[in-house]
Amino acid sequence: MSEKNIFDKWDKEVDTEGLAKDVAEAAENGGQASFKEVPHGEYEVSVQQMELKASSKGDPMVSIWFKIVSDGEYKNSIIFMNQVITQGFQIHIVNELLRMMVSEMGADAPVIEFKTFKQYGNLIMDVFEAIDNNFEFALDYKKGKGDFSKYEITEVFTLED
Repeated sequence: MSEKNIFDKWDKEVDTEGLAKDVAEAAENGGQASFKEVPHGEYEVSVQQMELKASSKGDPMVSIWFKIVSDGEYKNSIIFMNQVITQGFQIHIVNELLRMMVSEMGADAPVIEFKTFKQYGNLIMDVFEAIDNNFEFALDYKKGKGDFSKYEITEVFTLED
């Protein structure tokens, strides 16, 4: 692949506008990422970002960034959830989170189901658009098996306009 083609490919595949904002933020923070390691616990969070993307190995993966909104030492810190979805139980984990996120929407809630990766990617974008600036959540972030963490939304808070 020629250099020109690889640049075009990257420009299409990468959110370059978002990346440019990240570069500016890193510059403001002295070249450091602004994320500190958050210990397991219960936090009130908003969803900062949510998408279906490729893992470092190229597998389909759901990535969710939970931003801590409650006061305290970790306010504005990010809890990263990255769930590879190549097996049924992995999709089930994500489905349960998504269902809790939209549980207060009633009849307007998107139907949470997996049919194809394209459909699921669109569903994840739809859920993010529906909850963004409309809901916050109580997140139980705890140690799971091995080196994995578990994420459970235990309560949904509707934001007032």
